[in-house]
Amino acid sequence: MSVHSVRRHPAVQFLGRGGMVCYGLVHVLLAVLTAQVVFGDSGERTDQKGAVATLTQTGFGPVLLWILAIGLFAFAVWQIAMAASGYNWVSPERKRVFRRLGSAGRAITGTAIGIAAVNYATGSSQSSSTEQSQTWTARVLALPFGQVLVGAVALFVIGLGVAVARKGFKKAFEDDLNMSELPAASRKWVERLGRIGWIGKGISYALIGILVGFAAITANPAESGGLDKALHTLAAQPYGVFLLAVIALGFLGFGGYCFAAARAHKD
Repeated sequence: MSVHSVRRHPAVQFLGRGGMVCYGLVHVLLAVLTAQVVFGDSGERTDQKGAVATLTQTGFGPVLLWILAIGLFAFAVWQIAMAASGYNWVSPERKRVFRRLGSAGRAITGTAIGIAAVNYATGSSQSSSTEQSQTWTARVLALPFGQVLVGAVALFVIGLGVAVARKGFKKAFEDDLNMSELPAASRKWVERLGRIGWIGKGISYALIGILVGFAAITANPAESGGLDKALHTLAAQPYGVFLLAVIALGFLGFGGYCFAAARAHKD
């Protein structure tokens, strides 16, 4: 069976689209955590793993975590199939390659969050994105030309943030959706949520890249960090809460976009 056949298999489509709902739910929870930082509550980790951890506080925590993990793993399989043979409706070829790389990145992210959900469900400890980023940065800085390598990664992450935000500004995400499959009354909202969501995610990526850049300049891994540190650092800046509010709306919007894409994404 070819990769194309696997990607379009009804079971893969069903599970993958259900997984996209789970991926959207993670971003909705992340929006709630970011909003808490806006209002001065810094007690929760504001990253994808922190969003998953909030489910442990509910009465059905372990069950919900296992459902989320299975959904995210299914989403990752679907994204791997899309990375291998999807986006045939996109032209020119260069844009198709970028879309496939994006699916590969989402497959990695979905798998990582799914593993975190399993760890929380089984009671295992889980390091934050900031701790992982600082550990990784310290190892790279210890290499020859470590500062240059970390600086290159920072530029890449910032560039990725710009590309993601640009997709929102240009509404390029609509190319991947069969808008006709959505209720007519919801199409305008999907467009708005998609723009807000992709732009908000782009800003969050750029913030992480800036932190990594500071680590490269100072040769201090403590300056780097994941999404958690990026948002809390932003909160401490003048007018930072306004940008945080924009990012929170972005995560919420991206979650809404994922719900729509679960139904209308092209295959």
